Amino acid sequence: MEPDWIIRARRWGYVRIITGTIVGGIIGFYFMHRAELRYKEMWNRRLAEYVEEKKRKENLEFGLSADLHEKFELGESSDLQETK
Repeated sequence: MEPDWIIRARRWGYVRIITGTIVGGIIGFYFMHRAELRYKEMWNRRLAEYVEEKKRKENLEFGLSADLHEKFELGESSDLQETK
């Protein structure tokens, strides 16, 4: 039979290992979640800039002003006919 202090030390070691694993997993999950959200927001921002640039190029290509282009997208064709 092993002495009490060895059993207690072994038990304390198991508690430390299990606790460290669980806490480490939670902290790792938290930081990966934050990194993923930041990455997703970066791509959403880049997509919005791309769409904005694409609209700007379409406006220049067709020679439409920004107001006319927005009215055209909204389907206000009667306003377009009046402005011509």
